[in-house]
Formats: sequence, C-alpha cells, structure tokens
Amino acid sequence: MLRLVLAAVLACAACLARAETGTAGDSAGSAPTILVLGDSLSAAYGIPAERGWVALLQERLRDRGYPHGVVNASVSGETTAGGLARLPALLDRHQPQMVLIELGGNDGLRGLPLDKLEDNLRRAATLSRDAGATPVLFEMRIPSNYGPVYSHGFQQAFSSAAEALDAPLVPFFLAGIALDPDAFLDDGIHPNAGSQPKMLDAVWPTLEAALPAP
Repeated sequence: MLRLVLAAVLACAACLARAETGTAGDSAGSAPTILVLGDSLSAAYGIPAERGWVALLQERLRDRGYPHGVVNASVSGETTAGGLARLPALLDRHQPQMVLIELGGNDGLRGLPLDKLEDNLRRAATLSRDAGATPVLFEMRIPSNYGPVYSHGFQQAFSSAAEALDAPLVPFFLAGIALDPDAFLDDGIHPNAGSQPKMLDAVWPTLEAALPAP
C-alpha cells in the first residue's frame, strides 16, 4: 500500500516543466471560470490532455448545465510556493469564480516544514478569496515511511488550512486507485487515462456542493 501511495504522490514531481498548460474550456466572455492550480496529477502527465480529469470536468459541467469554463494552470513538478508565486497573475488574467488548489505533494517529498506548507495553502486560498473566487483545497497524503509525525501532520495541514478559512476540502482524490497497480502508467507513478474519471468522481461531490445551481 505504501509503495502505491508513494507512487501516486510522486506523480507531482515527475516533470519539471514550468509553463502554464492552457485551458480545458472557453473562459472568454461572461461565462464564469474555474481555475485549476495543480501539479502533474492535474496536468494530465503522460496522457492526452483531453483525457485528463480537468478536461473531463469541463465536459461534466457542460453536460449538467453549468456555464463555467475551466482553465487548467497546472504544472508538473509544482510546489505550493511555485503555485503561490504564479497565482496573482492568474487571478488577474482569468478572474475566476472558483480556484481548485491541488498542490502540496511535492512539498512533502522535499520535506517542507509543515507550518510553511499550511501557510502557503492559506495564502493561496486567501488570495483567491480576496480576488472574489471560492478556494477549494485538495487534501494530499505522504507515506508513513516519512515518519508518523510528519505523515500525520502533513495530512492535517490541509484540513487545518481549510478549517481556518472555512474553505471546501476535497478528500485525497487518489484514494480509490492507490491500491490498484493497473491504475497507473508503466512508470508506476502517474495515473493512466482510465483512472481519470475516478479522480473526477472523487472531486465532484465537493466541487458540486460549492457551485451555484446551474
């Protein structure tokens, strides 16, 4: 189990590309925008972008009558500090209604102090809220071989940040696939295309509850 969970978390660090990945939908005009600020788990690493969970989110929104366009600003290898640095320009450019903050895995792999991790998450959520957007945090996990104190504290950093800001929190969205080796690419690290709908299904209940009725 630990190997598979670690493989899932390592997905965040596998690529060091530093460019914005573009959009999964049209956010032009008056349509509200959902901005996804993530790492390789949201950047569709190793699979066609249109099969990633973010692109599937755009399809689901349209199918269920939501007018939102989805902007995928996820970058493989991203950290909370990197996302925080990019966020002000993204908020100014896209003026989103909602910001999905799927970051933190790389911070754990690098042993970032937990207070700094939580502070970065809070700052990203606060910047989003100050810009008029609803922040949604994504819980991440780190294997217990990082030590029980750090592993538990790492997970708690996400819930603590969400509770402090009264922000929605998506439970660990790889939980449903972490034990299945067939859910990953040949590298054993990145979720494959077949896993992306399950990832979206894990995100959707929290996201739907935070969205205005279509």
